[in-house]
Amino acid sequence: QVQLVESGGGLVQPGGSLRLSCAASGIIFSRYRMGWYRQAPGKQREMVATITNGGSTNYADSVKGRFTISRDNAKNTVNLQMNSLKPEDTAAYYCNARMPLGINDYWGQGTQVTVSS
Repeated sequence: QVQLVESGGGLVQPGGSLRLSCAASGIIFSRYRMGWYRQAPGKQREMVATITNGGSTNYADSVKGRFTISRDNAKNTVNLQMNSLKPEDTAAYYCNARMPLGINDYWGQGTQVTVSS
């Protein structure tokens, strides 16, 4: 069965860093576009960063220059390095795997990131 398991969330002070990781199983990982999305209380889920199976990346304007998404196809993992964190980055972060044609779309359970002093 398909599983996406996030880890690395936690409490961090403004200006600090966190590294999120998502371990995928049950899929042919290299065929999927991977992404990180986040959702704060009372707000809609938004795209944070995506990376295609060819390594092309896309970032939300609010995180560009601060966050870096990467993938390791040999380990079936996708990571999100988050630097210079701001309170507005506080949200539940979700790992996503999507087939290019949209046939399959999978989500992890999420990991909480809280940025506060």
